[in-house]
Amino acid sequence: METVTAAVTHEGEPAAGGRPGRPLIVTEDEDLLDDLLRLCAAAGAKAEVHHGVPEPRGSWEAAPLVLVGDDAARRVRGAARRRGVVLVGRDQDDSGVWKRAVEIGADHVLMLPDGEQWLVDRIADVTEGVGRPALTVGVIGGRGGAGASTLACALAVTSAREGLRTLLVDADPLGGGLDVLLGGESTEGLRWPAFAASRGRVGGGALEESLPRLHSLRVLSWDRGDRIAVPPQAVRAVLAAARRRGGTVVVDLPRRLDDGVAEVLSQLDLGILVVPAELRAVAAAGRVASAVGMVLRDLRVAVRGPYTPGLDDREVARLLGLPLVGEVPVESALQRPRGSDAPPGAAVRGPLARFCKEFWERALAEAGAA
Repeated sequence: METVTAAVTHEGEPAAGGRPGRPLIVTEDEDLLDDLLRLCAAAGAKAEVHHGVPEPRGSWEAAPLVLVGDDAARRVRGAARRRGVVLVGRDQDDSGVWKRAVEIGADHVLMLPDGEQWLVDRIADVTEGVGRPALTVGVIGGRGGAGASTLACALAVTSAREGLRTLLVDADPLGGGLDVLLGGESTEGLRWPAFAASRGRVGGGALEESLPRLHSLRVLSWDRGDRIAVPPQAVRAVLAAARRRGGTVVVDLPRRLDDGVAEVLSQLDLGILVVPAELRAVAAAGRVASAVGMVLRDLRVAVRGPYTPGLDDREVARLLGLPLVGEVPVESALQRPRGSDAPPGAAVRGPLARFCKEFWERALAEAGAA
């Protein structure tokens, strides 16, 4: 099998410490230049173009990624060594390309057209600035009416209030829309159906800016149209873009599992199963946990009262064989701040907000230690 891209010396890193910037293209090959500009555009990046090492050489050293056409390898041989240099060619049978890559200190050799997707991903990474991915938490009800959507909203509202970049994702097309629960169904911005055709790479910054902004967080919900599903590839691309932005992502999950939900589960760091403290609810939650656990390794239980005699939160967790997050306080609309659009968890000193804040403190500490 042919290798379309391979490391030569060391793993490349953006020269500017991961900060967003413009890739630098060095080539006189017009056809190659057209291809590289097209790939930069696909990654949402604008490139700086030179025929040789730019003068002054600040842009050579500052660019997060340098794409050197094989035709220009000789011209950049004397440039300062740096990370993030890719030698790009077309001739798979040219063994001399490896020698030229070593001479210019390239991290990778890439052959077009086979390496196009790798290069688009690489350009997008360095342009956006890649740091720690978002801590991604899914919330699912053990049975209908368990309060999973309420908890998902409260977790997102609390995360945003703590100053974290936050995205709330509605993965349940039959749930009525989390934007409605947040009082923002008429707020401008894209909903899930707009991303149904997404494939490959979705720009994280463009995604964030396109979504409705409610209560200092971004929301990806469903519209009131007929579409009730998007292809798994679109789900994968959108959620991966959201995770690259860092902060937190909270996903409200449906209890029915399909290919799209499986894509979401595969990208979660942990899941919370919300279970009312009733024997029938525990039995139903056991079936949900069994299905979800086939994809998600870290599933925990949050228990909601009132309690059936003989049950408490620890007993529910024991029966399900899952780690206990805690008891979810019940917060009625009357307990929220005045205003019809006040979302769950908006009361800063309320029991639900305190529960969510304590959860994030523990979860973020665990993620930092991982």
